[in-house]
Amino acid sequence: MPGLFSVEDKAVLVTGGTRGIGLMIAQGFVEAGAKVIISSRKPDVCTEAAERLSAYGSCVAIPADISTTAGASRLAEEVLAQVPALDVLVNNAGATWGAPLEAYPESAFDKLWAVNVKAVFQLTTALLPALRASASADDPARVINIGSIDGIRVPWMEVYAYSATKAAVHMLTRSLAHQLAPEHITVNAIAPGPFESKMMAFALDDPATRATIEHQVPLGRIGRPDDMAGAAIYLASRAGAYLTGAVIPVDGGITTHG
Repeated sequence: MPGLFSVEDKAVLVTGGTRGIGLMIAQGFVEAGAKVIISSRKPDVCTEAAERLSAYGSCVAIPADISTTAGASRLAEEVLAQVPALDVLVNNAGATWGAPLEAYPESAFDKLWAVNVKAVFQLTTALLPALRASASADDPARVINIGSIDGIRVPWMEVYAYSATKAAVHMLTRSLAHQLAPEHITVNAIAPGPFESKMMAFALDDPATRATIEHQVPLGRIGRPDDMAGAAIYLASRAGAYLTGAVIPVDGGITTHG
């Protein structure tokens, strides 16, 4: 079916798009012909990543710290100024925190709630005018939230605030999907397993730990960039137009363990 998975010329915003999973998704959209905006906290890093991605297609940078209400609002304003009609919003920016149970700080919950959950809600609602402008019954606007398998099953590591906030992202996804469906805006989540990222570097950079993790993945390997990009492109294309409120594990089968 011609064009079933096409995202050509779609306007896409990817938060946290300068590294890890966000960069994988952003590059996938750029190479597929979308017009991509990436955002992250550090202006120099953001600009550098956009310049690299521009070698494959259309990509610009809008630096912003969306962990604050002011930062999320400012990003939305700048996106609306550049892209009055936004086809795809990828809420990827996030943080993690690991520590033993009795040493786990209260500040971890405050920080991760602000970045992983509140920012998703604030940015999505602030960009509703642009999403509504692109939405139609045949081609809905899309919101793709990046959750985690740690929000589905008990994590291997002590990341209490991280797993709790990612579970919240999954429920927020379902709530927003229900609310926005009548406006032809779909909201879905991707729950990644182990991928090459800064969050996983401490484990994957150690050969022994990496081998242990690979052994626990039923498909026997760490996720690759095209695995993540493919899931996002599916959700943003005509192929995913009838899907909303879903949380899709992209994890090599880890969550089949329960």
